[in-house]
Amino acid sequence: MFRDRVDAGRQLAAIAQGLGGPESVVLGIPRGGVIVAREVARALGAPLDVVVVRKLGSARHPEYAIGAIGEDGVRIVDPESLRIMGIREQELDEVEARERVELARRTSRFRSGRPRIDLAGRRAIVVDDGVATGATAIAACRACRLLGAAEVVVAVPVAPPDWMEQMRGEADGFIAVETPTPFFAVGQWYENFEQTTDDEVIACLAGTGADPGGTGD
Repeated sequence: MFRDRVDAGRQLAAIAQGLGGPESVVLGIPRGGVIVAREVARALGAPLDVVVVRKLGSARHPEYAIGAIGEDGVRIVDPESLRIMGIREQELDEVEARERVELARRTSRFRSGRPRIDLAGRRAIVVDDGVATGATAIAACRACRLLGAAEVVVAVPVAPPDWMEQMRGEADGFIAVETPTPFFAVGQWYENFEQTTDDEVIACLAGTGADPGGTGD
C-alpha cells in the first residue's frame, strides 16, 4: 500500500489539504510518525513539532499496548487489556517507571533545546505512521488538549476500520488514507517498515538531511 513512510506522508498530505492555515500545527509521534508528519507539514505549510508518547506493554508481551503515557503526566490504561493479559498493577507501575525515563530522554533529545510550539487556541494535527490499538494516539491527543489546543485532528496513512470508534471523544477529526480489512498490524501495509533512528527524527525537526526512506516504531 505504501513504499515507505515518506510515500505514506505524501499520500496522507494529499487528502489533508483542507487543514492548512496559520492556526495549524503538525505534530508527529516519534519515531516513525515524524517522517510522515514532515510530509504533511510541508504540504500544508504548517510548523512541525513532536508530541512524545510511549506505549505501555508488559515484559511478556512488550508489543501489545495496554496503555500509553505522554508529556505533562498524560497516562491512559485499558483495564480490559490488563485483565486479559493478567498484568498486575505493580508490574504496570514498573513498566511505566521505565517508560517515563525513556519519555524524558526522547523529549530532551528530539527538541534539542528548541522550545515547544505553543498550541494554545490552535489546531493540533497529530500524525503517526498508523493506528493499531489507538493507545499512543489517544495519549497524544490528551497531551495536546492539556497544552491548550482548541482542535485536535488525528491523521494517519492506515488504521483499522473501527479506529474512530476506538478513539471516540478523543479528537475532533479523523483522517486515514486507508482502513483495510482484515487489519493485523501497521507494518503489513508498508513495503519498507524499518526502524527510524533518533537522528532521522532530529533531522526532520531541524529541517535538515535527506529524505529518510526508512521507518520506525
